[in-house]
Amino acid sequence: MRKGLSIWQPFSEIERVRREFDRLFDEFFGSIEPKEYIFAPAIEVYETDKDVVINAEIPGVKKEDIEITVKDNFVHIKAEKKEEKEEKKENVHRLERFYGKVERIIPLPVDVKSEEAKAEYKDGVLEIRIPKEKTSKETKIKIS
Repeated sequence: MRKGLSIWQPFSEIERVRREFDRLFDEFFGSIEPKEYIFAPAIEVYETDKDVVINAEIPGVKKEDIEITVKDNFVHIKAEKKEEKEEKKENVHRLERFYGKVERIIPLPVDVKSEEAKAEYKDGVLEIRIPKEKTSKETKIKIS
């Protein structure tokens, strides 16, 4: 037998082609396997005279399922929208709801008093108010 010749193995070739088709379909349509999705909610950050205010849209999540952490001038919002199983006798033709994790890390524009932060959740909007840290006043110094 000469070097460089190989034996054709039709089943391994078919398996290679199948794997390549699976990869192409996964890239185009997304994998059909269940995955955990993480959604970043839309936010609004603004300052008042006393506070930094963050509004985050997290509809359909219970307030007990929301966790907020303030550390090193960052606010970390984590939540989970859990699927509610409900049996109905009717035929459902389409169900478009998001279930999964919600997560967002928001840098703050100024130093804040994290221990005095307050949050309120109403109508799918989370409002976080964090008092600003008092900054020292500007002082001009004369050079002698």
